Formats: sequence, structure tokens, C-alpha cells
Amino acid sequence: MTTSKVIDSPVGWVQDHIRSYVESNGKEGHIWRGVPTLLLTTTGRKSGELRRTALIYGRDGDDYVIVASKGGAPKNPLWYENLVALPKVTIQVATEVFDCVASTYD
Repeated sequence: MTTSKVIDSPVGWVQDHIRSYVESNGKEGHIWRGVPTLLLTTTGRKSGELRRTALIYGRDGDDYVIVASKGGAPKNPLWYENLVALPKVTIQVATEVFDCVASTYD
């Protein structure tokens, strides 16, 4: 993934969370309301721009697992649509940053 400017989630409280995470290099923001979170950066499937959001995650062995539920909404979140179209992503987990290739499960 390139080092281009990243566009953060348009949701205000998510922007605040991302800002805290990024400005502290992951020392703050990793644990949010008692649960672990990561920053996911995808490439926009239409725009080609880098997009970043904060997500709660779990682990399955060495894998990081995120759920594309959009709070139970009937449509997938846009980050998921981007991830499916262009699975090369970057994640930040606390102070560590990884380039990854995402996969999905039904």
C-alpha cells in the first residue's frame, strides 16, 4: 500500500478514535471501551484513495478477525466492499503496522 494521504471514516466519533490511535502511535486507542481495536486501511474500489477506519477485532490463531456487520444493517459497510474488491490492506494493531491480504468467510 502506498504512503498517500489517508481519508479517515466520516463518522465523528470514529475520526476521534483514529486520531487518538494515530497520534499516539497506537499507545492509546487500541483498547476502546474494554475491547481491542485495530485500524484498517483499504483502497477505495472506485476512487483508488486510501480509506481508514477503526474496528473491533478478535483473533483466530495468528489471524486477525473483523466482522462486517455495520451494526446489523442490511448492507455491508463500505470498507468491506473495498476489501473484497482490493484485498491488499494495511492494519495497525496497537503499535504494530502490517501489510496484509484479506480474505472473507461466509
